[in-house]
Amino acid sequence: MSTTADLVAVLKKELKAARMTYADLASALGMAESSVKRMFSQAEMPLSRVDAICRALKLDFAELARRVADAQPLVKALSLQQERAVVADKKLLLTAICVLSQWTLEQIVASYRVSEAECVKYLAQLDRLGIIELRPLNRYRLKLDKTFRWQPHGPVMDYFRRYALGDYFAGGFDAAGESLLLVHGSISRAMAPLFVERLQRLAQDFAHQHQSDQQRSAKEREGYTLLLALRRWEFEALSALRR
Repeated sequence: MSTTADLVAVLKKELKAARMTYADLASALGMAESSVKRMFSQAEMPLSRVDAICRALKLDFAELARRVADAQPLVKALSLQQERAVVADKKLLLTAICVLSQWTLEQIVASYRVSEAECVKYLAQLDRLGIIELRPLNRYRLKLDKTFRWQPHGPVMDYFRRYALGDYFAGGFDAAGESLLLVHGSISRAMAPLFVERLQRLAQDFAHQHQSDQQRSAKEREGYTLLLALRRWEFEALSALRR
């Protein structure tokens, strides 16, 4: 659990969900209602008291811990130091990419030359980096916000610019289910952010479809990479001819 304040906030929600008042809880705990209110308002709650509240709410402590963890603010970006750690080891970077797509440990080990012991080690590293919360049986919760992005000029994006973009664009984009569109035009500055929002929604649709299709067999699925971009730019050969 993060802090007592986070714990209290979740317990208040659980009380409301159970339709229990402070008076009800006080009666179950054998305490004065004023003492219960003070305990919640001051966020002073020893572990023994948390156990008693869980029993009153008929809530498993492990489930409470999970709900507190789920309530934590999600990560929108990593620090430069964290990103350097990710790209310092290719297998760690591979594992990070896989967890961003919500792959299980079993899927990673079955698809890549990574042993189960190595994968567990890398998942533990990603847990320490704050990318995931590692759970029992090597399951995990992704701790990244929907708006998460690698730093535009950070180590991870620099790595992909150097080693991946050329390989990606070398493809013909002419197979079934493939497409490469390049559209240039002048639009108002006010409209550009709206197009960015549309691109973000499309990216989320793609991610949700990935999640949904994990129920299908491996033979029915294929690995695709969706690249969406919008920036102020003109091809150098054209800009060189401008008056």
